[in-house]
Amino acid sequence: MLAVRPKTLPAGAVPVILGSALAAHDGAFRLLPSLVALICALGIQVATNFINEIYDFRKGADTVERLGPTRTVAAGIISEKTMIRVSVTLVSVVFLLGLYLVYTAGWVILLIGLLSLLFAWAYTGGPYPIAYSGLGDIFVFIFFGLVAVGGTYYVQAQAVNLSVLYAAAAPGFFSVNILLVNNIRDIDTDLKVGKMTLPARIGGDRARRLYLLLTIAAYLVPVVLWLKGYPLWILLSLLTSPLAYFTIRDLYAGEGRELNHVLAETGKLLTLHGLLFSAGLLFH
Repeated sequence: MLAVRPKTLPAGAVPVILGSALAAHDGAFRLLPSLVALICALGIQVATNFINEIYDFRKGADTVERLGPTRTVAAGIISEKTMIRVSVTLVSVVFLLGLYLVYTAGWVILLIGLLSLLFAWAYTGGPYPIAYSGLGDIFVFIFFGLVAVGGTYYVQAQAVNLSVLYAAAAPGFFSVNILLVNNIRDIDTDLKVGKMTLPARIGGDRARRLYLLLTIAAYLVPVVLWLKGYPLWILLSLLTSPLAYFTIRDLYAGEGRELNHVLAETGKLLTLHGLLFSAGLLFH
């Protein structure tokens, strides 16, 4: 369970729930493709976590100085060989499940699925790991926002419109914030191993300001969609704003291990905002 990182899984589940809610709003909801998309999204995220453990261990990023939760390969709880075997098995199962979505919605989904699996490996693996380049935040926004929501909608409606992609920005922004907090916390240890994340490049202060701007942007998404004619109920997501305020306050006040709490609160914020946003779409 440590390797699965269950607290991070809402970042994979919420965009799929939102994509399905958008499909239901447009009269295009289909249960089986929605469920398979959810399982595949969670499978890819867990596989990414597993692969991340393997490569961070190889690169020396997960040391005794680590401020975040224990990493199982680095701690010797799970061997590298076992983690590789489990990762390959999980990726294979996700690929086979995804073939149903390809059958349902066509080759576009095959392309999305292959890119998602490639991203799961390239995030920390390969000659130019994304997580070590400072580009991880962009890829997280694309895959945990636009691709996850848009792809889920597409396998049900067979099309995607701009409003769907705009709605997808909200979980995308929150997912980037999860990564930002994680990397703000680890700036010092990351710099020692040459892991040049965005916060390591721009500094903790600027990274905190970016977190604030992305949070504001996420709250503007349902407001703009309401102004475009979506149901007033989507503004239920604004009820989470007090949690956002306290999370931002703690982010600015905290350092090091203190930010583990902010990381958990950001995950909670993504979940509650996304669920209320999705629920609001069903009332129209």
